[in-house]
Amino acid sequence: MSSRKYSKDLVDGPNQAASRSMLRGVGFTTEDFTKPLVGVASTGAKVTPCNMHLNKLSEVVEDSINASGGKGVLFNTITVSDGISMGTQGMKYSLVSREVIADSIETVVGCLGYDGLITIGGCDKNMPGCLIGMARLNRPSIFIYGGSIKPSKENTDYVTVSEKVGEFSKGIISKEELIHFEEISVEGPGSCGGMYTANTMASAIEALGMSLPGSSSQDAVSSSKNQDCVDAGIAIMDLLEKDIKPSDIMTKEAFENAITIVIALGGSTNAVLHILAMAHSIGVKLKLDDFTNIGKKTPVLADLKPFGSHYMSELNSSGGIQPLMKSLLEKGLLNGECMTVTGKTLEDNLKDIEPYKDNKIIKSFESPIKSDSHLRILYGNLASDGAVAKITGKEGTSFEGKAKVFNSEEDGVKAILGNQIEEGDVIVIRYEGPKGGPGMREMLKPTSAIMGLGLGDKVAFITDGRFSGGTHGFVVGHISPEAADGGLIALIEDGDQILIDAKTDQLTLKVNDDEIERRRVAWKSPITRPKKGVLSKYAKSVKSASLGAITD
Repeated sequence: MSSRKYSKDLVDGPNQAASRSMLRGVGFTTEDFTKPLVGVASTGAKVTPCNMHLNKLSEVVEDSINASGGKGVLFNTITVSDGISMGTQGMKYSLVSREVIADSIETVVGCLGYDGLITIGGCDKNMPGCLIGMARLNRPSIFIYGGSIKPSKENTDYVTVSEKVGEFSKGIISKEELIHFEEISVEGPGSCGGMYTANTMASAIEALGMSLPGSSSQDAVSSSKNQDCVDAGIAIMDLLEKDIKPSDIMTKEAFENAITIVIALGGSTNAVLHILAMAHSIGVKLKLDDFTNIGKKTPVLADLKPFGSHYMSELNSSGGIQPLMKSLLEKGLLNGECMTVTGKTLEDNLKDIEPYKDNKIIKSFESPIKSDSHLRILYGNLASDGAVAKITGKEGTSFEGKAKVFNSEEDGVKAILGNQIEEGDVIVIRYEGPKGGPGMREMLKPTSAIMGLGLGDKVAFITDGRFSGGTHGFVVGHISPEAADGGLIALIEDGDQILIDAKTDQLTLKVNDDEIERRRVAWKSPITRPKKGVLSKYAKSVKSASLGAITD
């Protein structure tokens, strides 16, 4: 039976009696040894609201697999929290966790001979980590998104609190008011509610075809999310029967669909990093310039936070991302022939989808929020290998100013909150790249402080680190080569003129070549890398952000 391609080597025949004996010890029956084994990888943990409910959902999945003729086997992998560790040394482990998750899923499934795989993720790095693991294994697989949290009764969320810190530092709000927002803004299970990285990646994965229709927008605590888990257990058996694998779904055209959705939704810059890494893991040749090419013809249509007004839960009430996908398909912006985990093509999945009703969130193609992509891939002497900007147009499309340079996020935040930043400055935070951090920390703390201080349209911010999906303002990240590799960002000095031009997609340090060469000869890296442990291993193996910060 083709659907038992791997497990038969583990459990069939007299020579595997000892293996079967161990499995009987965890509850297997004689009949179970004749069924396809499906691993259920949960990233559930009580370390973050995004993932606190996922173990319960994974049990629903396991039961559904068992009821559908398979044998589900639940196991766990780790998760960390960007939101909790933001602005601390702990944030260095966030992007690293993507690789740990992928490695651990590959390790368990590869070792134990599961024929299929369902993964459940909730926080930013879980999702690409799960997809990378699935791609490496290339067995029938489905991803389930844990779902989005709802905003508070005062229409606030985690990013609101981050920005209130800036308001507090400026004296706009009192400590009591800050604590009030802290207490009311995050309640119960679910990922951050705007079009931040979690919802961006969930949407990208649904458009990619690796999760069931509707999975990306459902509320974390809802009957629809529970049904999503039941449906996934049924769908995986169909994929096993038809032998539909990630390589059949995760094609170049499918990744182009995912990029299109990310742009239309106004998604996070982190999507660039993760989509590149996911494509690499399945052997699809994707590059930064693909984002530019797709961005030229794809408008930003969604009025969603952080730069818009609405939350994912509101979009879900209007129909989720499916009506948007159908509109994009009808405009020729999506490839409808791509296979999905339903066993049908994207076009087949969207055939009966009705348009949005009373929709105030998704704008028309005639009146978009932005006529082309907000994700800009910049080049120039400061980013010869590329950089990623998130520019909606609200901030303007170009910025020139004097550099204020910091060699760590902590130094930058201290200066911002200490009111040492002036209108017209270009804040430079460096040695925070994949190798330099190591770990490429997200910069929500400094960008939120900038917004809270009312400087969002008055200063710019560049870094070889990256940005939270909650970031907005005139920001450029992923600058490659990074400072730790001797990239030009390492040679910037206070007062240098820097030009960021999102019309020509250029990032330029206005210093003459002779002076740059003088600085290059004198340059010595000020950082000391970890000598052991996971950060040390990561720094030695990780590649440029322009390649997706891949490690293999």
